[in-house]
Amino acid sequence: MSDHNKIDDDSNSDETETTAKVDGDGKDNQHSPSDVSDSDNAPSADSMPEPPPASFSVLVTMLFTQAMGMLGQMPDPATGEAKVNKPFAKHYIDTLEMLESKTKGNLDDQEAAMLNEALHALRMMYVDTRGE
Repeated sequence: MSDHNKIDDDSNSDETETTAKVDGDGKDNQHSPSDVSDSDNAPSADSMPEPPPASFSVLVTMLFTQAMGMLGQMPDPATGEAKVNKPFAKHYIDTLEMLESKTKGNLDDQEAAMLNEALHALRMMYVDTRGE
């Protein structure tokens, strides 16, 4: 038996239940999660918009948006409810602060102003937010 097919002695006995079953032609017979989900509600690859080009402003916007979500400023897409998670909000703010420190002197005026304004707004929201 090759190393690929060996089972670790510490593994659960029900591991074989979760292992994909392969037939004689080598094809996986199990359904992937996407096969099981309701495909009528899932957007097709053709309907998905193109991602924006990678840029400093897109990075800052992504981190800013995540922090705002953790501060309860936007509803959770899964539940529709706004929830506060200050430890994760602090993580995103700290990440933006690290980015500010590492890029100091290398940003144009617009990028530096955007980062500064994002950090200021998030710090004020963080202080004003009640929660965890």
